Amino acid sequence: MTAYPARLVALARYAFVLGRDLMEGQLSMRAMSLVYTTLLSIVPMLALAFSVLKALGVHNSLEPVLLEFLHPLGTQAQTLTDNIIGFVENIRVGVLGSLGVALLFYAALSMIQKVESAFNHIWRIERPRPLSQRLGEYFAVLTIGPVAVFAALGITATILNSALMARIASIEPLGLVVFLGTRALPYLLIIGAFSFLYSFVPNTRVRLRAAVSGGLFAGVLWQAASTAFASFVATATNYNAIYSGFAIVIFLLIWLYVGWLVLLVGCQLAFYIQHPEHLKPRRTPAMMSGRETEYLALMIMGLAGHRFLRGEPAYTQEELALALHAEPEHVARVVEVLVFHGLLTEAGSDRTQLIPAMDLDSLPLARLWRLARAGAATLPPATEALAHDTRALLDSAEQAFDQASGQLSLRQWLTRR
Repeated sequence: MTAYPARLVALARYAFVLGRDLMEGQLSMRAMSLVYTTLLSIVPMLALAFSVLKALGVHNSLEPVLLEFLHPLGTQAQTLTDNIIGFVENIRVGVLGSLGVALLFYAALSMIQKVESAFNHIWRIERPRPLSQRLGEYFAVLTIGPVAVFAALGITATILNSALMARIASIEPLGLVVFLGTRALPYLLIIGAFSFLYSFVPNTRVRLRAAVSGGLFAGVLWQAASTAFASFVATATNYNAIYSGFAIVIFLLIWLYVGWLVLLVGCQLAFYIQHPEHLKPRRTPAMMSGRETEYLALMIMGLAGHRFLRGEPAYTQEELALALHAEPEHVARVVEVLVFHGLLTEAGSDRTQLIPAMDLDSLPLARLWRLARAGAATLPPATEALAHDTRALLDSAEQAFDQASGQLSLRQWLTRR
């Protein structure tokens, strides 16, 4: 197959899996959940951003950014922006008290937590970051994030309005380049923001190519959706006639839903670009058999133990899935069991590296096998004779393994060759 048809086939596969995921409804459901959270969190988040920017004397730049976001709502965007800014300016943090300030931060943090949860679901990550790490990163987003965004916007505006830039624009064809660059600037800012979110938010290492590809797709889709929605609002006279003053609220809810859905679809594309092995007709892998669970548990502990003994960097869940040619969901479930029983622990700056949590000499191979079979749950109480017989049958199988492995520890098993 030549390069051109192969690329068309690859694009068709990406389009198919994205369409399939949209039809399944998980992305749509999470986008609707984020709309509800946004309504609760937008004023607290803007209030915190307003406080930080006010301390730096640049709080007046908050309104143009919000107006640009609500621009697809048409003529009502200015009114809605003024109302939101009015709510934000009327918040007096000093009179809220400790409980009020705590609720303000909780409302603001809840949206970031929901976004992280949605991204982790897309990336098939079942274990979120530790609570202490999440709180630190959330507060950094709420405090440093607004400063970084408005600093970038201010620097860009300063450069574009400088005398040097005006002089360059007066020289052709440089003037055309400056004009095209100015028109492309909103796209570049949105693409950059989306790419940063796709690389920073999921609790895994996202490659730059995947994050930028997802950001590029979502950024272009965002601008296209913004233009289409603005055209829809301008021509939706029937809605204005029927709902009167409530029409703007309905349009706001629809636009928030479209915006979150675009963000999640771009994240989904970033995942598939980094993991092309998931370009399959079925999204959910088949259930693991008992034999596969035991195999993965032994292999994961074996690989983690090998690297630990050699002093090499520890595996991540993603690297284990690739090394074992296993489904990431299956690896994640087995790792969850091993962490639950205290056999593995998470290490590294981002808490994604998996290392043995106990001395390999003190871990009998038979105990590891038993814990892999047991999982994180316990058997229900035996109340019938058949249940006792069934347990005895399982115990006999485990005793046979105990006799076959003897007192062999995990370290001895790994170094026996």
